[in-house]
Amino acid sequence: MESLDEAKEELKRVDHLIYVSLKYTRTVDVLLNAISRMMDAYDLLFESILNKAFEEKKILEVPVTPIERGNLVKEIYAEDEQVVDNVELSFLLRKLHRSPNPQREQEYRRHVTLRTHIDGREEIVNIDLITSYYLFQVEFYKKVDKIINGEDG
Repeated sequence: MESLDEAKEELKRVDHLIYVSLKYTRTVDVLLNAISRMMDAYDLLFESILNKAFEEKKILEVPVTPIERGNLVKEIYAEDEQVVDNVELSFLLRKLHRSPNPQREQEYRRHVTLRTHIDGREEIVNIDLITSYYLFQVEFYKKVDKIINGEDG
């Protein structure tokens, strides 16, 4: 339950970064900071789900690394498209954050863009896309809250 509350706090920070900081500074550094906070929130959400699964004796232990946690969540909820899609998004955010030499375009303008290559594909992140990712993650938070509190899953 504690990690779910921490995830909510991280999401509040992401909200502020997107709707306040990014609006006024419009830099790739703020985009990267939002991605970092979103990764932290995903880690906490996965931890919450896995702790619940551990309590219910569905798993023997909660993995330590974020990748292992994500893969186990994906395995447990393989039939749930929303969960699987969010795990995949969390993996994409990790790759974006760790990408070497991201290109910075149109900083200090409305269309500030982070452009990089991941797994042979060009990835482009801008204000609209990061906002979309954030809203997608907020819906996932609501689902996890229902799973933890026994209303779903």
